[in-house]
Amino acid sequence: MKKIIILGAGEVGASVAENLASEANDITVIDRDAARLKELSARLDLRTVVGNAAHPSVLKEAGIEDCELLIAVTEVDEVNMIACKIAASLFSVPKRIARIRSVEYLADERLSGEALFAINHVICPEQIVADYVERLVSFPEALQVLEFAEGRVCLVAVRARADGLMVGFPIADLHHHLKDADARIVCVFREGRAITPEGSTIICTGDEVFFLSETSVMRRVMQELRKMDHPVEQVMIAGGSDTALRLAKDLQIDHHVKMLVLDPVRAQDNAAALERTQVLLGSENDSTLLKSENIDKVDLFVAATGNDERNIIASLLAKRLGARRVISLIHQSAFVDLLEDSGIHSVIGLADATIGTILSHVRMADVTVVHSLRRGAAEALEIVVHGDRSSSACIDRRVDQIAWPDGSFLGAIVRGTEVLMAHHSHSIQDGDHLIIFVSNKKVIHQVERLLQVSGLFI
Repeated sequence: MKKIIILGAGEVGASVAENLASEANDITVIDRDAARLKELSARLDLRTVVGNAAHPSVLKEAGIEDCELLIAVTEVDEVNMIACKIAASLFSVPKRIARIRSVEYLADERLSGEALFAINHVICPEQIVADYVERLVSFPEALQVLEFAEGRVCLVAVRARADGLMVGFPIADLHHHLKDADARIVCVFREGRAITPEGSTIICTGDEVFFLSETSVMRRVMQELRKMDHPVEQVMIAGGSDTALRLAKDLQIDHHVKMLVLDPVRAQDNAAALERTQVLLGSENDSTLLKSENIDKVDLFVAATGNDERNIIASLLAKRLGARRVISLIHQSAFVDLLEDSGIHSVIGLADATIGTILSHVRMADVTVVHSLRRGAAEALEIVVHGDRSSSACIDRRVDQIAWPDGSFLGAIVRGTEVLMAHHSHSIQDGDHLIIFVSNKKVIHQVERLLQVSGLFI
């Protein structure tokens, strides 16, 4: 159990609190909004403190003297930065994470690093989400695209369609289709329930299937297994938010991008910042404007305003008017579940996309990457294993000799420059990066304990 203080009870802070409280950590949340804290404490086992998160007295009331981790995710960059500095200088908190949105701060590492404000790790939700959407653009048929091992390994979730080559056949037949491309199915979700993949498991229409392979061959894997969607060329982004701006900057390099912005000042600012994006002044919910801009020829429509209701309406309207694929960015987690069967191709919860970055700094083992899946119900982790046979329960043992907890599945082993799709005969070595899919979050701590080195190893 770790003692953790979370600053900010907004969507990101609440999501972090929910994930960490469910893992039996000692959690305290600080926020100015008493009503928001009351709602949070009513459904989670945690403490709350009302007040300014950057005030030493408030931090002290929250028990910062013996805090092991400070997670500063308030809406104000300056509060997050000052709180980290105070936590380090006055209370010697060993690990400090801060959310920073402003490009002004992020552009200079001296401002967002340890030297000035004592921040160990910086997270920028807007950039995380922009990167997330950009990966979906690379695989337009995917529900999720996640990376491990510094981008060398890729996890892709797809919906099994009736015309897919795997539908109606057992997973054991996968190698007949893939030829020279090695891949693993690490999990199947059917009607919301996780199915641990076995050779005899039959893929059914509608299944959510998670494939793991080297990034360099994933395109070939997808081509072999299902009919490919039309590649993305024409992109329309609704909204002038920071996330929309970051996404447009990334996509305009290789795609034709249009942006719809309702606020005239914001439209002018974004137009000045985007050299190759056409910025249009108008509402994303104006059907006449959408038709005049050939929405039916758009390969990807991204609703990225700062307002969930506007994003939902814009997404449904764009879909009805003929946009080939629609992505909606949602701040409130409750709306993400509500839109599950709406027909919108991808509904991305901003808090869900961000939480993995924070969780990677909380885990007990040497965790380098955490991806939250299915709105926090599952996780995919990259864990580095250390030790030898006497100090580790997995080093120098074959995969089939390790007592993997139920609900966990080893997908791949990254060893130096080599990527191995994990098979029962592979042996785990010191320094290996293991990519593990956990469909039942209740066993995460069991997985971490299994892969931790004992105190005997020096």
